[in-house]
Amino acid sequence: MSERRRSAVALSSRAHAFSVEALIGSNKKRKLRDWEEKGLDLSMEALSPAGPLGDAEDAGAHGLEPHPDSEQSTGSDSEVLTERTSCSFDTHADLGPGAAGPVPAAMSSMEEIQVELQCADLWKRFHDIGTEMIITKAGRRMFPAMRVKITGLDPHQQYYIAMDIVPVDNKRYRYVYHSSKWMVAGNADSPVPPRVYIHPDSLASGDTWMRQVVSFDKLKLTNNELDDQGHIILHSMHKYQPRVHVIRKDFSSDLSPTKPVPVGDGVKTFNFPETVFTTVTAYQKPTQHCKAIIL
Repeated sequence: MSERRRSAVALSSRAHAFSVEALIGSNKKRKLRDWEEKGLDLSMEALSPAGPLGDAEDAGAHGLEPHPDSEQSTGSDSEVLTERTSCSFDTHADLGPGAAGPVPAAMSSMEEIQVELQCADLWKRFHDIGTEMIITKAGRRMFPAMRVKITGLDPHQQYYIAMDIVPVDNKRYRYVYHSSKWMVAGNADSPVPPRVYIHPDSLASGDTWMRQVVSFDKLKLTNNELDDQGHIILHSMHKYQPRVHVIRKDFSSDLSPTKPVPVGDGVKTFNFPETVFTTVTAYQKPTQHCKAIIL
């Protein structure tokens, strides 16, 4: 009896691996290992940018090759990060010295400058009947006077404002009373010495010029070719056109009352057709006598 019990005990210890309890326990352990492996795979899927990670055989089966060098993979990741943030560097590169950026205010184009004639209606009325302008040996002020409003200047840039008067053509005129018309009388007289009237407020900033009406009411006309007072020298019985010049400081080296106005990118000239006049020593048209009364 005791031998049977020993053999039963011995059998039970040897057969323990095949017992129901052992089989159930091994299944539980196998499932736990499967869950842990699945959980590890899921976490690696979430962390991997290229998809699920597996061994080389799985990768080869899906047409993927594992990177041979882990350090190079790290480098490629940093390159991707650089590419994603490179737009900020491109933006800064656009602002470099060689890049085309917005034009600074100090170098604004002269093309933006505009000059508007003041009292344009009065000039137009005289122009319709033929404007005559008195000139004398001592010098005579213009009527109407040239007055302009300037816009589009760089407020921080320095400018000269000047005026000169140039011939309209190379003709000399005479007034025919019986027909009340100006007629060509021949070729123009020899050119007079160039004169430029530089506005007394020059040199001034663009802001200063734009805040005021620029008046040339102190400018005087003379027919004295030996004038030393700075008056504008003109021939009588000729047609002339006043011109207003805006001259940037860096183009003013050749600006002089006794030289022609300099030309260049820093100089802009304006003229108005209604300001053309004929020089006289006495008014010729009866309609111009009203100017003498006003004066």
